[in-house]
Amino acid sequence: MLKNLIEKVSRRYNAGKPRVVVGVPSGITEVEERAVEESVIQAGAKEVYLIEEPMAAAIGASIEVGEPSGSIIVDIGGGTTEVAVISLGGIVVSHSLRIAGDELDEDIVNYIKHEMNLAIGETTAEQIKMEIGCAMPLMTETSMEVRGRDLGDGLPRNIIVTSVQIEEAIKESITKIVEIVKLTLEKTPPELASDIMEKGIVLAGGGALIKNLDKLISIETGMPVYIAESPLECVVRGTGKTLEDLERLKTVLINSRKRK
Repeated sequence: MLKNLIEKVSRRYNAGKPRVVVGVPSGITEVEERAVEESVIQAGAKEVYLIEEPMAAAIGASIEVGEPSGSIIVDIGGGTTEVAVISLGGIVVSHSLRIAGDELDEDIVNYIKHEMNLAIGETTAEQIKMEIGCAMPLMTETSMEVRGRDLGDGLPRNIIVTSVQIEEAIKESITKIVEIVKLTLEKTPPELASDIMEKGIVLAGGGALIKNLDKLISIETGMPVYIAESPLECVVRGTGKTLEDLERLKTVLINSRKRK
């Protein structure tokens, strides 16, 4: 896949071997770093730089990561939730949780299976999550019709699920996401915590679109919470911005810092 992508880009822009910036989870080991670098070089890249995904998300969310003040980003992706406090172009405190969008989909699948005796697929679960999923009760309860396979007779069956039911389905996972945000804030140096209190928490990733999640985190932390513009694209945009302005942003790159 990487080889095809690099070849396609090289042909399109009539360029030789390109420089590549790759987003990786925070807390990646040196062995994993080398594995990523070697894979991308073998796929045809000239140079490979690694950026931690929460850092990329922060840049993509237009946070000024090079400033001496503190900022916090919560990136709720598909497989992981990454929370990071950023200052002076580096990550000061970070935590990674293997609970995010995919886990929420699985929660919905299991809830409907056990409570309604209906089997649905992950694609249906994701649609439910995006349409009526919520972290706190909505002002007006919403519902949607769902089609699945009855676990009793094996025949197709339609049911109505409500936002209250889906809130219950994902409640445990949402609570763990909120707790990892609170834990990160507890570990944040006091001088940066005051900056964060003033600036607020920024949510990115697809999970940021779950209704009322921003309100729940705000209530639990006592801080303002904002959803980034185009949260689904923050990591991609941040990686692209870094590649475009590599000289200025080299300090945010993992392997660039280690080469000094």
